[in-house]
Amino acid sequence: MSRIDTTRDFIPCRIAVLSVSDTRGPEDDRSGDTLVARLTGAGHTLAGRALLRDDRAAIAAQLRAWCDGGGIDVVISTGGTGLTGRDVTVEAHRDVYEKEIDAFGTVFTMVSMAKIGTSAVQSRACGGVRGGTYLFALPGSTGACIDAWDQILSLQLDYRHRPCNFVEILPRLDEHRRRK
Repeated sequence: MSRIDTTRDFIPCRIAVLSVSDTRGPEDDRSGDTLVARLTGAGHTLAGRALLRDDRAAIAAQLRAWCDGGGIDVVISTGGTGLTGRDVTVEAHRDVYEKEIDAFGTVFTMVSMAKIGTSAVQSRACGGVRGGTYLFALPGSTGACIDAWDQILSLQLDYRHRPCNFVEILPRLDEHRRRK
């Protein structure tokens, strides 16, 4: 079963938060604020923050800039994962991924089912990797961000989490680029 190994030191990640919304601004970005509070409260570093409209090309460009610019280990976006015509965050993420973390969406759905029942089927939360950066797309609701952080990401982004975690393999995510 999973556990925190207190014999290991915590290693903070550099995390960027991207909020996607056509209706919210910086003053009422509750989901983005929630993620920032949780990640900094856990000891991680906020490495970037942005708020963009639902525009696939702009979202993908921001994700690429953060991934390819160095200095960011994880990008978490919130918003735009639903089923409406304006919901394009998942497509933008997939435009950027080199590898998808298929089980992230599955585990997020399982966590959501416990809270919102079959309404969880309407979320398209996803995760992936580009180079040496993890990317996660979460729904825009504050509750979904809390659930994803508290029950999945806070554990996987903690080097002390056993039996395994995302942090311990972070240095190997871009090893294919270093091969001759």
